[in-house]
Amino acid sequence: MNRLSLILSRGIARATGAALGPYQSAVIRIGFAGTWLLFLLREFPHRQELYGPAGPWGWNLAKELTADNHAFTALLWSDGQAWFECFYLLAIAASAALLLGWRTRTASVLFMLGVLSLQNRSVFVGDGGDNVLHLMSFYLVFTRCGQVWSLDARRAARAEAAHARGEWVSADRLGPALWAVFGLALAIATFTGRFDNGWLIPALLWTTLVALGLWWAVGRWAKSPEPRILLDVITNVLHNGALLVIMAEACLIYATAGWYKIQGSRWQDGTAVYYPLHLDYFSPWPGLADLMSSSGTIMMIVAYGTVAVQVAFPFTLFNRRVKNVLLVLLMIEHSVIAVVLGLPFFSLAMITADAVFLPTSFLRRLGALVARACERTVRRGDPAVPAPRSPEESPQGAA
Repeated sequence: MNRLSLILSRGIARATGAALGPYQSAVIRIGFAGTWLLFLLREFPHRQELYGPAGPWGWNLAKELTADNHAFTALLWSDGQAWFECFYLLAIAASAALLLGWRTRTASVLFMLGVLSLQNRSVFVGDGGDNVLHLMSFYLVFTRCGQVWSLDARRAARAEAAHARGEWVSADRLGPALWAVFGLALAIATFTGRFDNGWLIPALLWTTLVALGLWWAVGRWAKSPEPRILLDVITNVLHNGALLVIMAEACLIYATAGWYKIQGSRWQDGTAVYYPLHLDYFSPWPGLADLMSSSGTIMMIVAYGTVAVQVAFPFTLFNRRVKNVLLVLLMIEHSVIAVVLGLPFFSLAMITADAVFLPTSFLRRLGALVARACERTVRRGDPAVPAPRSPEESPQGAA
């Protein structure tokens, strides 16, 4: 009994003491925001046909559908062209801000609104990757995904360093200003009856607004540390819970996909991969598709291997080596899908979902490599920037 109590106390302390997986949450923030940003930029010339008020899926049809399924989309608040153009540009800006980690809390909420509004406006133009992005945009709101690899983290580090040097740091005014504008827009939308399809999204937005206002007030006026500690604990629990849900969602996707494939006759006889390779819609490189499908043995190995990896993946999470091998296979699989079948955004979304399981040590090494590559690029572009000194040349090394 004492051992069980000790295990429970350690688990509670771990879940409440810190926001776990800072690098994993940063990867999924960058991955999903980048995927959506690239999609919006690529489809910018075709935005009217996809989501515009005069597109094939007309405004009245979308209004009728959302009234039935209660899906949220801000694009149906007005059928004006100016509203659509402004909202599309806002979705691009929110994706870029979340990608860079600039004002992450605000950007994550706006990113979610952009994803839900555009996808629910025309539900028949999406694929499986859009469904994943749809879910993850909601979960990201609950995470502290700007702890590392973000402009927010750099700003916090600079403020902490200034405090350590005894310098005065001015209070943040831009953050409260953004939330004031957001609160005003939310109040107008609420009291003018825009949220008429359900209570979930407005409840989430109002809760987020009140929570951030409380956080700001405690940080500014609280004289004792207890209120801030309590808010930190609540935020850590929400972050860790959302990260766990993201992992469970990825496992559920692969488990259901694998078990449904097992029931299909084409997957059982090993020919399921052959047929998509010969559809014009999924053949951007016909020569490559013909080369792959020319061998029945390769088609059978790919089909059986896909099913085996997807079914086995959720059961390998407690074996690090096997899990990492399957992660590599899954990412290779989605990379091949991106090139051969011409589904880059679906593959990017799935690779990002897979990245939540990557080891922290690997992600830190990857971040260091990217940072060094960026430093070299900056030095080549600006010869006035000095090269970093080696440990032997630095004062610490000399000491």
